[in-house]
Parts: sequence; structure tokens; C-alpha cells
Amino acid sequence: MLKIILGGVLLIICGSMVITLVPGGLGSAFGFGGPPRGVVARVAGEDVTTLQVQREARQMLRQQMPKAGAQAAMLLPFFASRAADNLINRQVLLVEAERLGLRANDEELRDELQHGRYAQAFFPEGKFIGQDEYEARLRQADISVPEFEQEVKSEILFDKLRNLVTASAAITDADVRKEFERRNSKVKFDYAVLNKDDLLKSIHPTDAELKSFYERNKATYNNSIPEKRKLRYVVLETAKVEAQTQVTPDDLQAYYDQHRDEYRVPEQVNVRHILIKTPLPGPDGKVDAKGAEEARKKAEDVLKQIKSRGNFAELAKKYSEDPGSAKDGGSLSWIGKGRTVPEFEKAAFSLPKGGTSDLVQSSYGFHIIHVDDKQDAHLKTLDEVKDQIQSTIKQQKAARVADSQASALLTQARTAGLDKAAAARGLQVISTDFVSRSDSLPGIGSSPEFMNAAFEQREKSPPDQVQLPQGVVVYEVTATKPPATPTFEEIRSRVETEFKNERVAALLSQKTKELSDRAKAEHDLKKAAKELGATVKTTDFVLPDGQVPDLGNLSGPAAVVFSMEPGEISGKRKHRCGAVFVGKAGAFRAGFCRQERSDTRLSSSKQAAGTFRAFRPKRTRADAKIRQDQD
Repeated sequence: MLKIILGGVLLIICGSMVITLVPGGLGSAFGFGGPPRGVVARVAGEDVTTLQVQREARQMLRQQMPKAGAQAAMLLPFFASRAADNLINRQVLLVEAERLGLRANDEELRDELQHGRYAQAFFPEGKFIGQDEYEARLRQADISVPEFEQEVKSEILFDKLRNLVTASAAITDADVRKEFERRNSKVKFDYAVLNKDDLLKSIHPTDAELKSFYERNKATYNNSIPEKRKLRYVVLETAKVEAQTQVTPDDLQAYYDQHRDEYRVPEQVNVRHILIKTPLPGPDGKVDAKGAEEARKKAEDVLKQIKSRGNFAELAKKYSEDPGSAKDGGSLSWIGKGRTVPEFEKAAFSLPKGGTSDLVQSSYGFHIIHVDDKQDAHLKTLDEVKDQIQSTIKQQKAARVADSQASALLTQARTAGLDKAAAARGLQVISTDFVSRSDSLPGIGSSPEFMNAAFEQREKSPPDQVQLPQGVVVYEVTATKPPATPTFEEIRSRVETEFKNERVAALLSQKTKELSDRAKAEHDLKKAAKELGATVKTTDFVLPDGQVPDLGNLSGPAAVVFSMEPGEISGKRKHRCGAVFVGKAGAFRAGFCRQERSDTRLSSSKQAAGTFRAFRPKRTRADAKIRQDQD
């Protein structure tokens, strides 16, 4: 049960925030129209900018698709909406944190950088990397020092608000039991579905209906044909320059000497472990002594088997309660210091190669640790890192040469013209027809960075250049077409699709209600379904998080079946298809053991934190006061 403060905080956030969405703002972040730089939204007067959205989207892309490589630029626009949502939702909570009097000061900032999530980056082994290196790393991440430090302070505020909310959760034994039963109840039911695609086939609009729809929704199509431009450009590819770049032995040695710290390898151990969990603390902060003693006895029994020449890996697979490593024989592979809890680290690094520990107790439970191998701290030799250094030097040299060539090309292009400047260097000038911001270009591909620069440039102004991941592009804009509103004939196909989708939604709702009403009146879902052309299917016994064909996850609209009586017929349910349910039978898996009680309590605690996070995308937009900025 969440205390009053939780509901109060969420209510205030949802009820009082003013969010202003700027038309075209999101599209402009990745070249889909609108101003090239600007504001996506305003939350209580604070701007969420396109540059912030770009940075957030890049970070999401790196985390979720680290191997995207050359496709990264094409994938970025697909992360834009979620990135904007993240930033807006985060700003809503930060404003609320400040309203509650929560603050983050410089001392907390220093502590977070030194001991928090950024410690490894800026304070490796507890030592600051230095102000110059600190600023260089932030520049590489495309963020200034003030912006970064403000973001860290925002994260501190965010943590404070989350702790305030989750600390307000008091979970009783009755709550735990009720939650356990909810998760483990199973149900079997019939359901009738009306297929959206079948209904779409029955809709045949006339030209008059489509034209009326177009006129009624004309504001939607206003300026929907984006601005277009004709471009001419030359691409100086760094890869081609790099292929002709030579690296000398002196270059390698000099780079190695200047970057020795990058090639230092810390002490590491290759370890396995077997974990026997102890119960989590209850609401009073105390651990169940009986449960802890049972865990100790179990761990001692496993240790006894190991000392009797038992196979550690096989025993880990059988007994370990660490789901991440048990299936791999308890292997955690190579770990360095600072990667594990202190008790585990102390034991692991004190054992010899091939050694096995006695019981080691941590906040997780009892560990038995085995060291497969050890590696002392050392400096990699030049031979070991030669290929890596050579690649880095080549890239650096090639970038400098490409920049120099681009500057010379640009200077001549501005005086003698792009064609003459390119011909003097044996380079090709690429000319386009009219293109929009979202188009892919020959030799460049899909590049929001290039398009943003090109669409800022005035028509027929002197050539300019832009740096891209693949090299430098020198370009000029030769013609411009402003945004336009398409005629009905130009977008007839789109209008027809949108008309049908609107009509089928109403038809689906009407038919599903008729199906439900008729089934209830006749007390027969199958008969009603046959009369209306619906399909009836029967499930197996399924859990609340189970999947059912046509319905998907039962946590959605179909969740109503868990509260229905056998034979009861539901009302209409909006889904990917229209659906009506009839309850058949229910079942409950009994047996509420200590571990399940502990796991359920932990999950319920996490649910309080989840409430803090999950309400944001659902509630903020629905309940907050939202208005369009007409400026």
C-alpha cells in the first residue's frame, strides 16, 4: 500500500504541469521539417531543445544498438520520439522535485562524480584524470562542462525524488499474499474477435466522401509537402585519404609513450561463484533469522561437497541462486577491482590461482568463490598494441589531411566556382534534383547533420563545408522550393487510407458492442459470433502475463477475464481487433514458500519505484494541461 505522499506527489505532477509542444520541433531535430534548431517543448517555462533530443537519441542508439556502425545516422530519427518523451518526462519530474524543495548543490555534484556512476570515467582508482582531460572527454561526447554538470545535478534531483516516493511504500504480508495470488492465478476462456482487415475490405468510399474528408481535415495537410532544395557538393572521404597514409615506427613509439596510461591493465581475477541467497530485509529493515540460518546451512553443505572433490562448475549449475552465472557453472569471467561488493572482492583477490574460499557473506547471501586464473597489473607492450595505435594514427593523419584539402577546395570554390575547384583535384561534383531533409544522398547517405547545414544555407550563397563521420563535404544550394499544401489529387491514396482507418475504427466499435449485446441477450457467444461473422477461439490456462493469439499480452484490455465468473460475457474490448470474452474456468497454483514470499515482496517494492517511472509517459500527457504553441 502506498502512503498518502506517493499519491499526492503524482497527483500534483499530473494536475498542475503545463507542457507546451512546439509544432515541427521534433522533426527539426533530425531533418524532418521545421526550424533546424529550436525547441521541441516547454515544461513549466523550461525548454527541451532539438540539440538535447539529438544527444539523448544518440545515447539511446549507442546503448541499444552498439554495433549500428555506418547505419547509425539512418537509425537516429527512429529514436527521436522516445528521446523527446524521455526528456519531457524527466523535466516534469525535475520541476516537481524543485517544487518540493529538493536541491542538488556543488558538494553533491563533486561526490557524485567521484563516487557515483561517473567515478570510473573521471576518478579511476580514486584519482582525478585532470581538468584538461575532463573537458576533452566531454567535448568528445558533444557536451559542454556546464551542460554536463547541470545534467548530473538533475540526475541527483531525480534520485532524491525517486527515493522520496519509493520510501513511502509500506508493503504488508496481506499485500504480498494478494500479489502472489494475482500473479499465479490462471484462467481459461473463450473469445470472439472481429478482424479489422476484413472490415476494411467492406469500406468503399466515393470520391465525394474522400473530397469531403480532405476538406474537413485540410489543416492536417497544410504544408505537408516539406521544403525542398537542389544541392551540388563534393565529398572528401577520409577513408580514401587514410588508405594512402603512412605510419612510421617513430610515429608508433611517440604515440605509445604519450598514451602509456591507456595501456595499463589492472589486476584481474577469473572467478566462479556459488550464491545461496538470504532473505531480503522486511519493512522494519530486519532479516528473517530463521531464513538466514537455513541459507547458511545450505551453503555449508555445498561447500562440504566441494571440499570432497566435487566439481565446482556442476555444483554451481545445481545449487547457485545467481541466475546470471549459474547456467555457466558460476563463471563471472575476468573482473577487476570495484566491480563487486567489498566482501566478495576481498576474498576473490586474496585467493591463489585454483583456490576456493570458505563461505563469504554479503548483502546478497553466502558466496563460495573459486579462482580459475589471475593476472597481475601490467603495462601492455608496444607490440601488443601496435595495430591499434597504427589505426588511430592513420585516422588522425587522414582527418588532418582531409581538413586541409577541404579548406583549399572551399577557398577556390568561393572564387572560381565549385566545378573548377573540383576538376583541379580530380574530384566529382554531385548534383541533385529537389530533395527534402529526410532524403538519402549519393556519396553521403542519410545524414541529418548534412541536411541541417544545407537547409540553413541561403539559396545561391557562396559554397560552405560540413564535417561528417565519413569525411568533409563542400556544398552549395542552387534552388529552393518552400513547403506546400498538396492538392486532393496529389494525395488521394493517403486520404483514402486515413478515411478507411477512421471509418473502420467506428465500425469495429459498433460491431463489437453489437456482438457483446447479442451474446448476452442470447446467452451464447458462438451463435452471436456466427451471425456477425466473428471468429470464436478457446485458450489454454494462461497466467496474467501470458500471450494469447489475436489478443497479445493479457495485461492489456484482456485482463478483465481474471475478474469474470464462469459463463459471464464481457462487454466490448478495444484491441488490435474487436473482442468479446466469456469466462470458462479458473485455477490457482498453491504453495507460498519463503523464497516466493521474499521474491514477491522485492517485486512489490520495485513496483513502487515502477509507479514512479511508469506513470510518466501514460499520465503526464493525458492528465497534464497540454497546449500547442502557436508562436
